[in-house]
Amino acid sequence: MPLWKTPSPRIRELIRQGAEIALDPRPEWLAELDAVTLSGQTKQQVAADPVLAAGTRRTNRSNLLFWAASNIRAPGEPVPANEGDAPLAIARDLVRRGLDESALDSYRVGQGVAVRVWTQIACSLTSDTDELSELLDVSLRSISAFVDDTVAAIAARMRIERGELTRGTHAERREIVTLLLDGAPITPQRAQARLGYALDATHTAAVAWTDDPDADLHQLDRAADALAAAAGRGAPLSVLASAATRWVWVHGRPDAVHVHAAMDQLPDVRIALGSPAPGVDGFRRSHLDALTTQQMLARLHSTQRLASYDEVELVALLTQDPEHADRFVKRVLGDLAGAPVEITEAVRVFIAEQCNASRAATRLFTHRNTLLRRLARADELLPVPLAAHTLDVAAALEVLYWRGRN
Repeated sequence: MPLWKTPSPRIRELIRQGAEIALDPRPEWLAELDAVTLSGQTKQQVAADPVLAAGTRRTNRSNLLFWAASNIRAPGEPVPANEGDAPLAIARDLVRRGLDESALDSYRVGQGVAVRVWTQIACSLTSDTDELSELLDVSLRSISAFVDDTVAAIAARMRIERGELTRGTHAERREIVTLLLDGAPITPQRAQARLGYALDATHTAAVAWTDDPDADLHQLDRAADALAAAAGRGAPLSVLASAATRWVWVHGRPDAVHVHAAMDQLPDVRIALGSPAPGVDGFRRSHLDALTTQQMLARLHSTQRLASYDEVELVALLTQDPEHADRFVKRVLGDLAGAPVEITEAVRVFIAEQCNASRAATRLFTHRNTLLRRLARADELLPVPLAAHTLDVAAALEVLYWRGRN
């Protein structure tokens, strides 16, 4: 780094004032920062993964607040690399997903947003062109150096994590699982001997994860055990996909009632289930189903904590293009899309119960006449009566449900 020249007292004061503004960022600044660091073809794999996406958002905030706080304590002085919990956690998770240092390009993209926002702040602090020129010169060099140093520190941490990942039981287990998922020429007998998990059975795969930075990560291991207990067929196979994610396989089909009961004891955990399928092909296919389910929840920003591929297959297909899905929902549901939850849920359950009002009312724990009034209100809000396009309405309401609308 070139010799750093401390700015004049006046510029130091302006930097301090601006840093105080940046320390309480506007929601639209953060939204733009998240959007640019998670958009584009090269960042698709990160954006589609709930854990990586949440880690990226946390790191964005961590970097912004770290730089601002440093410039409040020592305005205009060099800011050291941010080696806090958030950036180091995303480094670990990127490596465990098999991603390399090119994934850190999002820091450069985020730097562009930070520079634009800081320029707006600087212009609000002084109208003196000489002061503004010195203020921007010092602070923009500071931002650039901070990003460079932080990226270098995280890249170094990634190299350390990559070395650690190649050693130990977790590494061996993941290596074998990766070979199976990639269809590599490893015999099932050799693979199951090294995994301690039989492959000549019916498998249900799951992705268990948390996007809460303060979560008890031991809950993820308990979730794997709970899935195996719900299936009643021995111990699970659990692979450390990242610090906050486990890939899990169990034999058979976990009982839904038992899984729901277990989730009550695991408040930090979310689970995406694949469909049961036999043999090595089923091992692979069920895992891909579970990943598709998890990615759909991430794409829709869903708050649902448990979902299975059997439930969401249609919604996953419909929402691969989010903008197209939005248009579909608006066209089919019209004003019903913005109706109270009790109205939309009444229609969704009524259709799910094959348009049987008595069964739907029982499932909703409501009186049949109440249900019928809600259905009548829904017909008033729909562009076309429910009976005329039941399947389209059912699909649109499922999209609405899995978005967390209900």
